[in-house]
Amino acid sequence: METDKWGRRIRAFRKLKGYTQEGLARELAISVSVLGEIERGSRVPKEDFLENVAEVLNIPLHDLIPPDE
Repeated sequence: METDKWGRRIRAFRKLKGYTQEGLARELAISVSVLGEIERGSRVPKEDFLENVAEVLNIPLHDLIPPDE
């Protein structure tokens, strides 16, 4: 499932950058439950959300894009 790939990449970069779910959710001004749903793949992240994640984590947006399999 494509949404699962987005979530796994967001989770991986979040952990790599040393953020907890609570910390990243706070920086993004969203609830922890919304971030958890995105990371689990049960919610599709919107483009503006992905841009915010990339900005907060200080990574290029294209790094969040799941590679084609």
